[in-house]
Amino acid sequence: MDRRSFIKKAGVASAGAAASTVLAAPAIAQGAEKITWRLTSSFPKSLDTIYGGAEDIAARVAAATDGNFTIQTFAAGEIVPGLQAADAVTNGTVEMCHTCSYYYVGKDPTFAIGTAIPFGLNARLTNSWFYEGNGNKLLNEFYAKHNLYGMIAGNTGAQMGGWFRKEINTVDDLKGVKMRIAGLAGKVVEKLGAVPQQIAGGDIYPALEKGTIDAAEWVGPYDDHKLGFYKVAKYYYYPAFWEGGPVIHAFVNLDKWNALPKHYQTVLQDACSFANTNMMAKYDARNPIAIKQLVGEGAVLRPFSQEILEACYSAALEVYAEISAANPDFKKVYEDQVAFKREGYLWMQLSEYTFDTFMMIQQRNGKL
Repeated sequence: MDRRSFIKKAGVASAGAAASTVLAAPAIAQGAEKITWRLTSSFPKSLDTIYGGAEDIAARVAAATDGNFTIQTFAAGEIVPGLQAADAVTNGTVEMCHTCSYYYVGKDPTFAIGTAIPFGLNARLTNSWFYEGNGNKLLNEFYAKHNLYGMIAGNTGAQMGGWFRKEINTVDDLKGVKMRIAGLAGKVVEKLGAVPQQIAGGDIYPALEKGTIDAAEWVGPYDDHKLGFYKVAKYYYYPAFWEGGPVIHAFVNLDKWNALPKHYQTVLQDACSFANTNMMAKYDARNPIAIKQLVGEGAVLRPFSQEILEACYSAALEVYAEISAANPDFKKVYEDQVAFKREGYLWMQLSEYTFDTFMMIQQRNGKL
């Protein structure tokens, strides 16, 4: 091949490659469907960590799609009240919400397992059950009956047991206590004489202040400090045996999910996974600071007694047996989670528990 022929052909090839490169981006952009969804949260914007999960989802989706898939986020009350977020998705008022599955336990107790149940899984095992076990599959089979598709999109880690206006030392001390408590935990403490109340996060403080309720659980030190509960109920109990690793879900209207292009489905799933991880990281960083602030401002830390924990555990098993006998959906999901938990905690006794216990001893001995 002579030199001129080679240069000419090489020039044509290079020009073709360049044209292909130049044309590729516009072709992709032109082919991307522009979609705008609305997401309603169950949380106020003031709770930046838990509400922030929705903002994380929206930001990640927009960045990954060059702004072609946009999710507008709305705080509780801006479109519908916080405890009606999933209902708004079911009926198509909005395409999506960020909420806790157990807020809808009144519709079906199976919803509770989607967030957390008393003496359930910790955060690590929760993620594992949803991502690698049958959790996501089984719950989405259930959610489909309510025109929902669910993705886990947040976790707080083990929560605090709540704020009480008086000390709770024995099981008898729970009798007659009106407590804001979510999910199936309400049925558990009810067996011990407490009076459960379902109240949205933004309404808890005035209810405590007015004496409408005697106690309330919410999340943990960071959020609880923001909401000021220590000003109206000084006894701060731990742990929340009903929320060892509670999930915040992103629910999508099932019809909208099925119509969403596959690559957008993947983007949304990845964004929810990021929100799930990021929320846990934020709480782990902020709660240690907040618990010191709370104690410094008058909060009195108290552990639930072994007597109370044992009584609540027995009551929880009774509740699960009663529901399982009448509800096959609950029974199916619950038994799968119990089997997963049994194996998971067997391993964690050898790994996480022994390591963490040793390190905590070093801290107490002033070596950390």
